[in-house]
Amino acid sequence: MQYMLLIYTDASREPAYGTKEFDAMMGGYFALNERLKADGVLKSGEGLKGVETATSVRQRDGKVETMDGPFAETKEYLGGYYVIDVPDLDTALKYAAQVPAVAHGTVEVRALQNYNPMDN
Repeated sequence: MQYMLLIYTDASREPAYGTKEFDAMMGGYFALNERLKADGVLKSGEGLKGVETATSVRQRDGKVETMDGPFAETKEYLGGYYVIDVPDLDTALKYAAQVPAVAHGTVEVRALQNYNPMDN
């Protein structure tokens, strides 16, 4: 089953770019990437650019609206994701606990819905 690990971070709690702490955090991501690849569970994953680059789209009363930034008002924002293919939720949670952002943010684990009947 495929799971998405959604990485939410609070920029005010992240290590500052260019510091030893930032380099250590990034080293943790690089190590996790290699572990996921070695374990054969990584399907995809990327970091996202800052929320200042986001545009939200919605439709209300037949009219499409766009807004600068993420829609949700929150300190934590979606900073990246992994898609992994593992046997069960417990295994997905094991990998989620290894995402460096758990030290200052949240990693949400969600099963992906497969709409392709040929794969079921």
